[in-house]
Amino acid sequence: MTARTARTAVTGPLLLGVRHHGPGSARAVLAALDAARPGAVLIEGPPEGDALLPLAADPRMRPPVALLAHAVDDPGLAAFWPMAEFSPEWVAIRWALAHDVPVRFIDLPAAHSLALKETAAGPPGPGPGAGTPDEPDSLGDTEGDEDGDGRDGGDGAGDLRGPLSPAVDPIGVLARTAGYDDPERWWEDVVEHRASDGVPADPRAPFAVLAEAMTALREVYGDGGHPRDAVREACMRIQLRAARKEFGDDIAVVCGAWHVPALAARTTVTADRALLKGLPKVRAELTWVPWTHRRLARHSGYGAGIDSPGWYGHLFGAADRPVERWMTKVAGLLRGEDRFVSTAHVIEAVRLAETLAAMRGRPLAGLGEATDAVRAVMCEGSDVPLALVQDRLIVGETLGEVPDSAPAVPLQRDLTRQQRTLRLKPEALEREVDLDLRKDTDAARSRLLHRLRLLAVGWGETTTGRGSTGTFRESWRLRWEPELHVRVAEAGVWGTTVLSAATAKAESEAVSATALSEVTALAERCLLAELPEALPVVMRALADRAALDADVGHLADALPALARSLRYGDVRSTDTAALGEVAAGLAERICVGLPPACTGLDADGAEALRRQMDGVHTAIGLLAGAVPAGELRERWAAVLRKLAGRDTVAGVIRGRATRLLLDEGRLAEDEAALLMGLALSPGTPPPDAAAWIEGFVGGAAGGGMLLVHDERLLGLVDAWLTGVPADTFTDVLPLLRRTFSAYEPGVRRTLGELVRRGPAPGGHQHGGMDPAAPGFGPGLDGDRADAVVPVLRLLLGLAPEPAVQDGTNAGKLEASA
Repeated sequence: MTARTARTAVTGPLLLGVRHHGPGSARAVLAALDAARPGAVLIEGPPEGDALLPLAADPRMRPPVALLAHAVDDPGLAAFWPMAEFSPEWVAIRWALAHDVPVRFIDLPAAHSLALKETAAGPPGPGPGAGTPDEPDSLGDTEGDEDGDGRDGGDGAGDLRGPLSPAVDPIGVLARTAGYDDPERWWEDVVEHRASDGVPADPRAPFAVLAEAMTALREVYGDGGHPRDAVREACMRIQLRAARKEFGDDIAVVCGAWHVPALAARTTVTADRALLKGLPKVRAELTWVPWTHRRLARHSGYGAGIDSPGWYGHLFGAADRPVERWMTKVAGLLRGEDRFVSTAHVIEAVRLAETLAAMRGRPLAGLGEATDAVRAVMCEGSDVPLALVQDRLIVGETLGEVPDSAPAVPLQRDLTRQQRTLRLKPEALEREVDLDLRKDTDAARSRLLHRLRLLAVGWGETTTGRGSTGTFRESWRLRWEPELHVRVAEAGVWGTTVLSAATAKAESEAVSATALSEVTALAERCLLAELPEALPVVMRALADRAALDADVGHLADALPALARSLRYGDVRSTDTAALGEVAAGLAERICVGLPPACTGLDADGAEALRRQMDGVHTAIGLLAGAVPAGELRERWAAVLRKLAGRDTVAGVIRGRATRLLLDEGRLAEDEAALLMGLALSPGTPPPDAAAWIEGFVGGAAGGGMLLVHDERLLGLVDAWLTGVPADTFTDVLPLLRRTFSAYEPGVRRTLGELVRRGPAPGGHQHGGMDPAAPGFGPGLDGDRADAVVPVLRLLLGLAPEPAVQDGTNAGKLEASA
């Protein structure tokens, strides 16, 4: 028996109004199609996607997926139509293909909707639904469908006329009418959780009831504050008339429930065509792209999202006992995270969820009841493990798949080929990848990721990895988002392969760059991405900008990137001779121009130059081993000595210069103590002395440990601090707190203990010894030892005694720490 002879006769097109991404709607659509056996299926969506529909039958196509439409001349102008396994549209497409029934899209063409979006004066109009309205995503696009009511904004079009009237939430209106304060809960009770034994004899009956409700709502609210719907619905009616001429009334239409009254309305062809007359148009291309459950979630920024795509997918896929199966999934997840969850926990959680549903008058335990039960039974009342359930199961990390036969820009095909060759699979779940650049495969992965970053395809970002921090190691945090397909399409204007596109973009940026720091950063990125053809262009631009820029700050900002580039060139076997010459020239100019630039600075300017000086110091350390610069370090050391001894230089810079010389072994400890004593002498204004201390022991790594291991320097700081007048102490306290707060807690604690006890000869403290520097107390601190007694009495269950106050003279230093 053929499919057509088995069809039940229908009178007029069968209008199946649905809620997008609703598993209950999807099951109802499947039942209605099986009962009606229509001769054609029409679906709300862009007609240009008709040629892509057969791909839905490909076993390699795994939802969630989305139709991506973008303008040919402006790939960044794009829109998505997402579909999950539990989306009614996807179910209808799969049913039609399985039964060899024609299936078509009937919404406004993407060529028009993208053009309307480009020319719209305001953002896309919101759609009424149980949740947020249509919202532009991070690319400025409107994605897919409105959530709650079956409306959708998938065309991405802007408003077609005037300001919007207040938006209407039809699901919210129906929920309030039924006495519910939560539209989502009402929809779940009425549709998603409808028991199998409650299914009506005619599977089409629920759609008739929903259409009647929507008709009543539209009689009251009109277009619901969405004037663009008139254009879209006119287009759908025109397509429906054409299908009826071809197939008769033996047609099923799957669309948002909000549109059903408009499609059933009697209008003339002339009136509908008048609404479409004069619409702008662009050349558009469509393809299937993978989507994720996270992007279906409303909180991700997708305006047509739902709160719990993972839960909805579970409801759609669970053949029976959905609550029991859900609790089993949760238990498996928590066990994988080393939490103790037994079979008894699962049984008790199911019982609690069903009890809560009964107490709340719900036909079946919903997500709220299941979540409350999981929190109480499996998470012991904690929201910390529950957040993991929310992220991994309720929302989910599922990433769809699209077959290679789907249309794609050449750059996307090259990227896909390299991903497979390098075994670097795109995944929705964030993951860490450690690369060893000495291995060919890892080096190729690094090149690919750096080239994609240069093309603004942010698949990954570098992080601080575990273990070795040498130049031959890289750590990346990878996460593939659906929007990256749009980024790849945008980058396609630069070339047909990742290498050619990255090279062309780097050359363009080098020519257009105006600041020296921009070119040096670009040079670093070119070396990391290994773009040998772009590097000469970048180097010419770098030499030109460096020759014209006389600002020492700009030169200091540029040098660290060049030094890093030379280091990366070593590990990547890149010829960096020309880069080394430019870097050495910059370093020489900095050595000449830095001392004059360090005078007459305010506090902010001095702090900025101090940070630049740190960068230059590190860069020169790298350059000394990367370029023939035997005298470079000596010249830099001479500059630091000059800065450390000049009274006209800001205190923070003098202190930092002293510290750098001390760390390099170019300054004896006695000399450092002498410079500190001069900087902290009574004649120095307290703010200047505090700035010197910040430069000497603040910011740089190990500043606190220097004071821990050199009690003479600590004594000088303590003597100065205890001698600061009371009326001035509050002025320098913020600066000192900023300095000492940067230390690790253990370092601060050790410094406090040293100040309390006071130093002794040889660096050890002994009772009764005279202090080695003013401000230190001799002998054992009895008061501090007595402070332990209350804790011991508490542990032993004895009556508490009053705490003894600390009587040392270290209060000021503790306040600053």
